[in-house]
Amino acid sequence: MSFPPVDEQLQILRRGVEKIVPEEELAAKLQKSRETNTPLRVKYGIDPTAADVHLGHTVPLRKMRQFQDLGHQAVIIIGNATAMVGDPSGRDEARTKKLSEEDIEENAKYYLNQVGKVIDLDNAEVHRNGDWFGKMGLVEILNLCGKVTVAQLLTRDDFAKRMKAEVPIFLHECLYPVMQAWDSVVIQSDVELGGTEQLYSFMLARDLQKDQSQNQQIGIMSPILVGTDGTRRMGKSLGNYIGISESPYEMMKKFMQLPDDVMKMYYELLTGIDLDEVDQILAGHPKEAKVRLGKTVISEYHDETAAEDAAARWQKEIGEGNLPSEIPEKSLSRALLNEEGSIQAAQLLKELELVPSTSQAIQRIKGGAVFFLIDGEKTKIADRGDWIKIVPGMIVRAGKKDWAKVQLGE
Repeated sequence: MSFPPVDEQLQILRRGVEKIVPEEELAAKLQKSRETNTPLRVKYGIDPTAADVHLGHTVPLRKMRQFQDLGHQAVIIIGNATAMVGDPSGRDEARTKKLSEEDIEENAKYYLNQVGKVIDLDNAEVHRNGDWFGKMGLVEILNLCGKVTVAQLLTRDDFAKRMKAEVPIFLHECLYPVMQAWDSVVIQSDVELGGTEQLYSFMLARDLQKDQSQNQQIGIMSPILVGTDGTRRMGKSLGNYIGISESPYEMMKKFMQLPDDVMKMYYELLTGIDLDEVDQILAGHPKEAKVRLGKTVISEYHDETAAEDAAARWQKEIGEGNLPSEIPEKSLSRALLNEEGSIQAAQLLKELELVPSTSQAIQRIKGGAVFFLIDGEKTKIADRGDWIKIVPGMIVRAGKKDWAKVQLGE
């Protein structure tokens, strides 16, 4: 096949990249690839410690798809061996939960199914690093470890922080970056993709490749996508993620909650929209920019019709304050009501679990977000001390996402 001109490839590949190490080698590799008509081998490693793929995971995967579209070879490493160790990157303590081989393999199958929504799996190589690490004996493992010094390992930022804080670093954790780097030797990687926290492993791979008389890989590192809270990295455990297998409507609701100041990052890392056009979109109303972003991303993982329907449903149910199609029923004890069958507003919201505390209920009421509906007639709640007469089946709203249909219990 024929590869596009190097300048054209670089323009595509540099988008949404924080660091290329060493950058001066990328153009030379692309040029040699073009001259010899040989695709670059582009590596991305996945440890299937969890099954769900969220948008943070798709950032390097989208870069891999760009390499594929330019004619290069995608190589996916399923870290069924490294997952048994646990990636120490960005951690201030050891991973305590250990997964079984069966759990890891089940996660890997589901993970690949989702990854196939981003890259062309039919034209990608998929390897499990347990295939080679499982065959290594003690002598081979010791020989591999003998190529890396403890001093080198302690230059890792996460290990250095733990040393300073006197937090234990376990010996098996030290094997992780060595194993990750050795993967690059086995599959003869030209380029490795990942986040900026992987720099040490990428550079160690270069050293091991040189030791094996191989061409050295280049590390292409993407920024860490922040979650829907706008501050911390996206992660399921933090509850700030958007999963690519979530329903279109759930994805749209999360996009509409994004802080305005993360919009440019999301557009740059998660879409192919020209950056000049992105600037024009962001110069307009933030709500419209979020709707456009949501529809663009949702279309990739579902389809355009689903994205349009999700946006329309959000506008109807939340954007315009109309009733959601599904309202959870909540039981309210009769013992909480006075003789007239009423309860004060702030307590009502808390008992229905629409807010976590009375202070939150007061804030919502002061903000004008609270009302109830009886037979379609809407009544706004203006004060925390308002007595609300409870009618079974009445609907209470405490905010755009917080609704309850009241049923009376004992």
